[in-house]
Order: sequence, then C-alpha cells, then structure tokens
Amino acid sequence: MSDVFEGYERQYREISAALSRKCAAASALDGEKKQQKLSEIQAHVQESGSLIRKMDSEAQSLPPTVRAGLLSKLRQYKSDLNNIKSEIKRVSAPNAQQATREELLDSGMPDSLGASSDQRGRLMMTSERLNQSSDRIRESQITALDTEEIGVSILQNLHNQRETLMHAHKTLHGVDDSIGKSNKILASMSKWNKWFV
Repeated sequence: MSDVFEGYERQYREISAALSRKCAAASALDGEKKQQKLSEIQAHVQESGSLIRKMDSEAQSLPPTVRAGLLSKLRQYKSDLNNIKSEIKRVSAPNAQQATREELLDSGMPDSLGASSDQRGRLMMTSERLNQSSDRIRESQITALDTEEIGVSILQNLHNQRETLMHAHKTLHGVDDSIGKSNKILASMSKWNKWFV
C-alpha cells in the first residue's frame, strides 16, 4: 500500500471520528451554539471529502492488484461520509428533536408496521441481490488476478525461450566461423600437398 494513501487515510479516520462526536454534541445544542458547531462540522465534512478525493487519485495510480482493495475501502468511506451528511441535515433541521419524537411515535402505528415489514422485505431482497453481485465481482477479480498471473508466467517463459534461442544462435554463429577457418586450413594444406607430390 502507498504511504501517501495511508497518510490520507489516517487523517480521514481522525476527522471522521471527530465528526461523529460533534454531530452527537450538536444535536443537544440550541441557537447560536448549535449553528457554530454545525459550521465547524461542515468545514470538517469538506475536508473529509477532499481527503477521499486525494485517496481516490492516489489509488488510481497504483497497480491493479493493490487498487482493488483500496477502492473498496474508499466506497465504504464515501458511504460513511454520506451517512454523516444525512445526520447533519437531521440535526440542522429547525425542529430536529420534535421530528425525531414524531418519527418514533409514528413507528408504533399499525399502518406503519405493515409498511415497514414490506420495506424490510424489499430491503432484504435488495440486500441479497447486492450480496450476489458482490460475490460475482469478487469471483471476477479472482479470475482477473489468475489470468494476470498466467500472462506473467507465459511472458517469463517466452523471455526464457528467447534467451535460449539467442544463445543457440550465437553458438551456431561461432560454429559457422570455426567451420570457415577449418575450410581455409584444409584448402591451404591441400595446396601444400600438391607442391610436395
């Protein structure tokens, strides 16, 4: 993993933990103090978004085998940040405490029970589909990595065969030179023999 990515990730985690605490603290405040706390939270949210973009950029520059794991982390970080943004909207609503109270009271109504069980069923189906898609993506990543390993192995074999062929070519060239010299020696010996005969 990249040291640069790890540095951004460490900063993001610290800010994210602080954001969760500050959101909880802001929900207990009123008036001007609440607005100040929300402004402070918004600044941290922007900083978190910037860190996620930097991590994304750094991850894109890394090899595919490393990139896949980092992009998975980034998706989780983006999801966490979106949850924090939703929490900020809820906390910054004019009657946040009243809205929360009404939401809790409404959840006890019979009509909402039927709707929530219907929603729960749809959520479970969607969740199952997401799990299946995740499994397929994971299998595809494994296949891609296996294919990449096979490709690297084939390239190494081809490189070794090329080296062997180059060595054989040099050896044959050397043998060819030796045969040429031998022919010259035999020709000169043949001339000497003619003189003496």
